[in-house]
Amino acid sequence: MKNLWILFFALIVVSCDKCKDKPTNPTVDEGPMLVVKFVMDPNQERLDNLGQSSTLPAGHAAVSPDFNSLSAHYFELASTIYTPLGEGEVIYMGPETMAGGNNAIDFDKAKIVAPGEVFLRIPLKEITPGTYYYPRISLLYQNYDIPLTQSGMDLTGTVASFLGYNTYISNYKINTQTLTVNDDKLQGFWGFETTVFGAPYTTSGQAPEGATTVPNPLFATSPIPQGSCVVTGVFDQPLVISGNETQDIHLTISFSNNQSFEWVDINADGKWEPAAGENVVDMGIRGMLPMVEY
Repeated sequence: MKNLWILFFALIVVSCDKCKDKPTNPTVDEGPMLVVKFVMDPNQERLDNLGQSSTLPAGHAAVSPDFNSLSAHYFELASTIYTPLGEGEVIYMGPETMAGGNNAIDFDKAKIVAPGEVFLRIPLKEITPGTYYYPRISLLYQNYDIPLTQSGMDLTGTVASFLGYNTYISNYKINTQTLTVNDDKLQGFWGFETTVFGAPYTTSGQAPEGATTVPNPLFATSPIPQGSCVVTGVFDQPLVISGNETQDIHLTISFSNNQSFEWVDINADGKWEPAAGENVVDMGIRGMLPMVEY
């Protein structure tokens, strides 16, 4: 499946020269823009991989993380429920590299934003006119704070997690600490930092394959390769690009972080205690509500 996903992106690179490395902060007037922002909502519906409502299984607990920043690698617009991934209107694809030996997302060049900050500004004249109902966004990176218990102490920790199909990371900063990798990492790689008795503590790991939830309500007609983290949503109203726009169109992409950090709750107290063997089972996004404003 990993090879299929890498092949998919290789084909996209060939067919999407106009969208790759698209400037996000134009220095000249390029006319009306599609302006994209990401926000997080801990009260938004919690979905599973099929886009259906999901509750915690017995013996598990979860929290809604407090997001610091996030990033995406790929953004596509689809007109029908049957549009295969990659055959819609690809409006953005971030930089990639072979530095780690395989084709991978280049984390060093990724644009990372805080929730509510503008992520993309794309000239509307560069988007094929049409009516679009379904956005597909491949998330790359998440950074958020979570509560935990360690040796009887209630602490706050920071998680940096990588959701892309394959990401080359030279180094990354979690909170105050920077960790060096200099290698490719598949979906589910994460780093963690907290402070214990005044000193920083860090660790990192790799989630099992297929453990990251990636909601796709169009699964039956337009499946997504495992390991891609391409989240699918349905616009609150159709996104109509006429080609004759005179004003910006704003997209607010609301991601659900409703109990998105989930673990096996051995102590049955609703508190994450890593030292007790309470393994994390999911760090994925729990849904996407895209909203259009003309």
